[in-house]
Amino acid sequence: MDARTRSDSPGPTLVSLAKAADQFGVSVKTLRRRIADGTIHGYRVGRLIRVDLDELHERLLVEIPSAK
Repeated sequence: MDARTRSDSPGPTLVSLAKAADQFGVSVKTLRRRIADGTIHGYRVGRLIRVDLDELHERLLVEIPSAK
């Protein structure tokens, strides 16, 4: 597999906990709690912990039903 093939393959968009927390308006501690309780998955890259933005969109964003 060459470098071009690996970069073209779809995969998770992994970002740091700080960046994800900032984007979702929550604390890093909240994300760490969600990883610990199994709500979201954390990925260790060396010593760093990363999370998948697409998974956060699916699992953390909950639509509030409107009362019509």
